[in-house]
Amino acid sequence: MRLRRGARQATTNPHPPDRPDHPLRVAIIGGGPGGLYAAALLKRLDPRRTVTVWERNTPDDTFGFGVVLSDETLGGIEHADPAVHEAMRRHFVRWDDIHIVHRGTRHTSGGHGFAALGRRRLLEILHRRCRDLGVELRFRSEAPYPAWLAETHDLVIAADGAGSTTREAYAHVFRPQITAHRCRYIWLAADFPFDAFRFEIAETEHGVMQLHGYPYADDASTVIVEMREEVWRAAGLDLVDEQESVDRCAKIFSDALRGRPLRSNKSAWTTFRTVVNDRWSAGNVVLLGDAAHTAHFSIGSGTKLAVEDALALAACLEEQPDLRSALTAYEEERKPVVASTQRAARASLEWFEELRHHLGQPPRRFAFNLLTRSRRVTHDNLRLRDPRFTEAVEREFGCPPGTPPMFTPFRMRGLTLRNRVVVSPMDMYSAVDGLPGDFHLVHLGARALGGAGLVMTEMVCVSEEGRITPGCAGLYTGKQAEAWKRITDFVHRQAPGTAIGVQLGHSGRKGSTKPMWEGMDEPLPDGNWPLVAASPLPYKPGSQTPRQLSRAQLTDLREQFAAAACRAARAGFDLLELHCAHGYLLSGFLSPLTNRRTDAYGGSLERRLRFPLEVFDAVRAVWPEERPMTVRISATDWARGGTTAEDAVAIARAFAAHGADAIDVSTGQVVAEERPEFGRSYQTPFADRIRHEAGVPVIAVGAISSWDDVNSLVLAGRADLCALARPHLYDPHWTLHAAAEQGYDGPGAVWPAPYRAGSRRPRTGRTDAPKPRLTLGS
Repeated sequence: MRLRRGARQATTNPHPPDRPDHPLRVAIIGGGPGGLYAAALLKRLDPRRTVTVWERNTPDDTFGFGVVLSDETLGGIEHADPAVHEAMRRHFVRWDDIHIVHRGTRHTSGGHGFAALGRRRLLEILHRRCRDLGVELRFRSEAPYPAWLAETHDLVIAADGAGSTTREAYAHVFRPQITAHRCRYIWLAADFPFDAFRFEIAETEHGVMQLHGYPYADDASTVIVEMREEVWRAAGLDLVDEQESVDRCAKIFSDALRGRPLRSNKSAWTTFRTVVNDRWSAGNVVLLGDAAHTAHFSIGSGTKLAVEDALALAACLEEQPDLRSALTAYEEERKPVVASTQRAARASLEWFEELRHHLGQPPRRFAFNLLTRSRRVTHDNLRLRDPRFTEAVEREFGCPPGTPPMFTPFRMRGLTLRNRVVVSPMDMYSAVDGLPGDFHLVHLGARALGGAGLVMTEMVCVSEEGRITPGCAGLYTGKQAEAWKRITDFVHRQAPGTAIGVQLGHSGRKGSTKPMWEGMDEPLPDGNWPLVAASPLPYKPGSQTPRQLSRAQLTDLREQFAAAACRAARAGFDLLELHCAHGYLLSGFLSPLTNRRTDAYGGSLERRLRFPLEVFDAVRAVWPEERPMTVRISATDWARGGTTAEDAVAIARAFAAHGADAIDVSTGQVVAEERPEFGRSYQTPFADRIRHEAGVPVIAVGAISSWDDVNSLVLAGRADLCALARPHLYDPHWTLHAAAEQGYDGPGAVWPAPYRAGSRRPRTGRTDAPKPRLTLGS
């Protein structure tokens, strides 16, 4: 059924209607930078097109003050429409420095390269360009309902912002997910230019507030004031009008403003909302800019993303044979780029939400932490941009001259690790009857020779029934302990300075399964053994249902862990880690999704912690006092109703109080229905929070892939150690190669004598060809 103009609900054909392959009638809902630039591009590429833009506000109305664009985005604009680029260039304000002001001290980092201009100026440029090209601009005009536009136009571009009514009309197709966050913020302006991008922290009686400011004209700066919701309410800013809010913000940040006032433009306190859509097109209706996605203002990406969307959409319409293909190509091109930006923006947003936890850092490390908060700016980036600043941070951290942060030592009890790199536990499923063999000797021995400070075994099971697969290694017999001693002896003898640790665990309800490469978490076709767990819940449909552990069985299990720890000590391991993550037995007690007990071991978090802590105490009692113990936890279940970040802090505090020397912070794998938010270093924020709130050293793990990541995380104070798995499968000598690539040759990365000849990258071809002597004119 087709809807008349004015109908209240949208219906869509899942495929574009029978229109010309090259859309000639284009409707654009929303007259912001993204919508206007799309209009100009489409009209310029084909003057035959009729392009109409509907904008509910007047031409002079704008919200916010300045916009920041990257050199990459500007290059795309210059290539696609030199006239727009030249008009913008004449009004750019450029600067290189970032000032960070905290507790009366200003730290400056240079070499960043920003360009900004006023939002109103940008709109004027785009209005003029659209009119010159023949685009019809309809101001003070609500767009017709999108279903009517879809029937009367070949293409409808919804650029109607984060609160898009078009997106809501087609919500059943776009499937938006909108997440509100924990800070309030307000956009304001100052009538003078800051001389750099400025972050200023104010510690008030009500809590922490921050200012983000940057110049956008010769006589004006954007000022954003932000704080946690509870701070905003405690300060009474929820009870005052717009002008009072403006005046109070000016008073709080009077030093940054040099005593000058702030001004508003229909400014209101709001909460940032992250917008994500499963799909970006519905028939011939397509989303662009904030209607499709939002990214927090602290990485300055909103206008940038919208303009880049417009460039990509216009290009795809030109390159593809029909509209359907073009919209598919547009989404496939832009979605990964936007997802990456949103991950960076989310990391930045959450850093500012948790700002209060970083305030006690040494001044320069605080500044470095702020600059690297999104994980897009890294230690190596900053070393190139501003070596003087980076070297000052390194000195404050305690790096000897010429020593990257990752190659500084770290001490736990009687064990000193020569660097901050850990070979993460990786299940190899290659043992026979629980016995580690030649494969384990070569696997672990190679990585020990590769220079890591600490090499961890896979999860070593405390009983035959506690194995995940028939190929899992154990420490439940003396023969197994002897086999492990062969490996630890090799490491200590052939790789002196490298420590080797054992991870003890029990599979719980995730046992009796096939090796990963035959079907991860899939039950064995035969030869199964009975499973036990905190509660009788199968891991997923088709999994074996475990028996709920009785009190007597809990005692037996505790003794099995202690006995395995005794064997580990005799086998010569330097460190022991208790595996309380990933849905295995002890993790199953910690999560409310897997622990449904009604006795003393279930219910509140305190009671869910009881058995894992009993096991920890039993192991610590028999583990040599001078050798450290760590605990791996899943800091979130990535599932509704599961372990939260707040729970993770409480769990870490509890283990630290019982003597844990560090917490190995992983996430997930607790329930099959999890929805992880994957991305580079995606688990690090949980480690960071535990480190600062629980006051315990942490090991960060999860998609940490480069030595630059390790340097950045350690120097920023987000982690004490970094555990890497896949990079060490790709390159057993990852740590030594990281040292060579950074030009480091010191005690933190010692090449074994037989390997020293390989400590420089081999040449791959001639690089000394003679240079031309003459250049002849034409």
